[in-house]
Amino acid sequence: MNINKSTRYALHAALEMTLAGGQPVTVAQVATRYDIPENVLAKVLQQLVRSGMASASRGVGGGYKLARAATEVTVQDLIDLFEPARPLQTCMLRDSPGATCFGEGEPPCRLKALFEEVDETVRATLASVTLATLAG
Repeated sequence: MNINKSTRYALHAALEMTLAGGQPVTVAQVATRYDIPENVLAKVLQQLVRSGMASASRGVGGGYKLARAATEVTVQDLIDLFEPARPLQTCMLRDSPGATCFGEGEPPCRLKALFEEVDETVRATLASVTLATLAG
């Protein structure tokens, strides 16, 4: 499973907000700890705020905090914010992104079913892990 940089940065930032125990974390703190460019991390955090996952405060003592309880936010929730959804009938085994398995009306190959099952298992696992679990 490959995830993009924004998703990785969001996961790191959300975990840091969880570990901070309600205290705000700054872009600089997270960027330094995980060697992330501050300007990129700032955009990711803004997206977390727009989605309602985080809140921001300005000024001395300001920063970012989780807007929801860490027990309510799953790893899959964060991934869903930053990863594009794969269209239905997309084959994971084809060279071209978005290519379908076979022509319309033809049965999909047996490998497609296997990879869909694996994908569902991974998604279910990620949906079962909360930020609180990661922090614990």
